[in-house]
Amino acid sequence: MGRVSRRAFAVAALSALTMAPRASAAPGHGSGAGPEIQGGEVRGEEVRGAAAPERRGGAAATEMRGMWLATVANRDWPSRPGLTADVQRRDLIAHLDLAVRYRLNTVIFQVRPTADALWPSPHEPWSECLTGVQGRDPGWDPLGTAVREAHARGLELHAWFNPYRVAVHADPSRLAASHPARRNPDWVVPYGGKLYYNPGLPEVRAFVQQAMLDAVRRYPVDGVHFDDYFYPYPVAGQTFDDGVAYRTHGAGAGSRAAWRRNNIDLLVRETAAGVKEIRPAAQFGISPFGVWRNAGTDARGSATRAGVQTYDDLHADTRKWVKEGWIDYIVPQLYWHIGQDAADYAELLPWWAEVARGSRTKLYIGEALYKAGDPAQDDAWSEKDELSRHLALAGRHAEVRGHVFFAARDVGTDRIGAMARVAADHYAQPAGAPR
Repeated sequence: MGRVSRRAFAVAALSALTMAPRASAAPGHGSGAGPEIQGGEVRGEEVRGAAAPERRGGAAATEMRGMWLATVANRDWPSRPGLTADVQRRDLIAHLDLAVRYRLNTVIFQVRPTADALWPSPHEPWSECLTGVQGRDPGWDPLGTAVREAHARGLELHAWFNPYRVAVHADPSRLAASHPARRNPDWVVPYGGKLYYNPGLPEVRAFVQQAMLDAVRRYPVDGVHFDDYFYPYPVAGQTFDDGVAYRTHGAGAGSRAAWRRNNIDLLVRETAAGVKEIRPAAQFGISPFGVWRNAGTDARGSATRAGVQTYDDLHADTRKWVKEGWIDYIVPQLYWHIGQDAADYAELLPWWAEVARGSRTKLYIGEALYKAGDPAQDDAWSEKDELSRHLALAGRHAEVRGHVFFAARDVGTDRIGAMARVAADHYAQPAGAPR
């Protein structure tokens, strides 16, 4: 859910301002210990501001309380590549302990950031974020450790995969010699200074599923998670060169845009089926960019004026996936403040609630904790109760079953106490994740 993991990434512009997907968040370093939460209060915090949602009251609830833990470009963890296995393990566990202290119940751990792996995969090389050298064995198993330690703390662990991103640079020679993208160069499309697998090739779709589902077979993960990257975010003046694939595989599909959307539909449906076959209890969820289509483009769309629309630009029909019940949960990235002119949180939240109404797909909301206290953001983000107001507003919509915060480093640093305010106002009691 979406920065070089969430910051050297593609920037999505709103009509009058720039909107960056989650993965564009600038790479940063580790986190400090979060405040202790005792008896419904966060030590050192005055409990005031937004009231807890009425439907939750003060009793224990069942709701998603999640945080993303990003590894691409060492965004959240490890704080830098090349740390010893003992230090990496200690720091990973510290993030899990942080989630417990804030009474969260789910960690969404990025385990395949750039077509590489944070477990001993037979299909793809070890991730560069661990040792600084793609393909080098770090001497331990981060995903196996994360699952075991999360479960020991009563946390769910969802394995987060990026299906098609190969590299955040455009030089294939920098990939490990064993990398499938080097063995199959015809699978790869350079675009916007990065490398991507071509979603239009059936052999690519089969391979990425095989690579991802290997982790589901090996580990008792509670969920499989995709973020907002399908076809890449548009880059002005550049074309994603999939013409040969379209001519070869697009017969009868209609326009290239319709063919691309069908390619992503197939990935979603096939992955969902694979997850259920291998590990029936595991949830499959997706955290897309928060605008499906603007109402000015499609009467079914939201009252927004976003410069990026997932249906048209990423070729991801996120509304359809919910309406058809193809996925277990969706976490739209509503990374805007209440009252934002071109994409108002207070407009998008009820739009998504309406989409989810009557569907089997659970709705959680992606929250932009990383913006709180950032002086580069709009003034609303200098208010530490902005996010707490989001949860209070969401509490008026029965379809909203919880929230996920981007991201772990920001939970730890909590620049202006926004996460502490959320915990004090809304997380007084523990809660189990919805199933």
